[in-house]
Amino acid sequence: MSEIDVYKEWLGIPEGVRPPDHYTLLRLVQFEDDLEKVRANYRKLNAHVRKYATGQYLVRSQELLNEMAKAMLCLTDPDGKIEYDRSLGRETPQEDDDEPRTVLQYLVSRSLIKRGQVSEIEHFAEARGLSHRDAVIQMKLVEPADACRALASELRLSCVDLEDMLPDDSVLDMVPRRVVRKHSCLPLFEDRGYLLVACSDEPSHELEEEIRLRCSLPMRPVLAVPRAINQAISKYYAPGMREEGAAVAATEAAPKAGGKPASKSEKPKKETVAAKPTGKSAPLTQEQKRERLMLTAIFGCWSTIGTIAGLYFANGQVVSFLHVVAGAVAGLVVFGTLKLTWAR
Repeated sequence: MSEIDVYKEWLGIPEGVRPPDHYTLLRLVQFEDDLEKVRANYRKLNAHVRKYATGQYLVRSQELLNEMAKAMLCLTDPDGKIEYDRSLGRETPQEDDDEPRTVLQYLVSRSLIKRGQVSEIEHFAEARGLSHRDAVIQMKLVEPADACRALASELRLSCVDLEDMLPDDSVLDMVPRRVVRKHSCLPLFEDRGYLLVACSDEPSHELEEEIRLRCSLPMRPVLAVPRAINQAISKYYAPGMREEGAAVAATEAAPKAGGKPASKSEKPKKETVAAKPTGKSAPLTQEQKRERLMLTAIFGCWSTIGTIAGLYFANGQVVSFLHVVAGAVAGLVVFGTLKLTWAR
């Protein structure tokens, strides 16, 4: 069966260049500058393609969903969009002086808060040591997703809904669980020479350097709601998954920072040395040690009974049945006491 042209069959894109450019993929006019229009088209197409995410088209549909996500993230990232538009031959557009520059300006311009609330928010944030993004959420003035988009506007970054995409497993394997938890981030996938990483806030230099060293790529941050990142970490980094050992193996398999692939002759820094046979028996387990002690105790008890009986015979006395029973009872008491003690 021939490969289906998902761009034509699912998105209605006429035959032509494959894969299509970001604007064509999201059914936008060339060099569309309205970020809300970009997001709206992406959400609409995302919901449409998800209808095919079953059966034989499961893998191909997920690939297309991630492809559309990359396009949306590029076109909603101010600096990334300028760079991409230049690659298509567009001259650098002039900066829009009316574009909101801060979280609060963005929320006011979108009528999500009133201008008269700005001073109250600023006082609330300062008194509690919060950012304006966290302040408006705690004051329950806006939804976390709107606050995330406001911060993205201030930092000139793109904002992403993690429910709309599936991170690349090979990328997830490169960054261990402890790193994503420490920095509250989630690596997504590679796009045009950058590693897209979802962050809850502006990334630190430490995180950028960590990603560069582990993945041999510079990172391009995108913002996501903190709660969504924590949920995604729990989903993709379940306990025992993608620990340091797996990440080290993935890093060694990836090209090094200098751009050269790792040599096959290179050995890992830490190797597990197999134990050599020495001719000695394997050490006893704790359970085996207990069993041997119990058998020794039983033998000791009955030896004591035999010794007592021997002394009676040596003195010319006959051991009565009661003597033997008394010795046996004493042995059982000692044995039971030892058993209860070991059981604890």
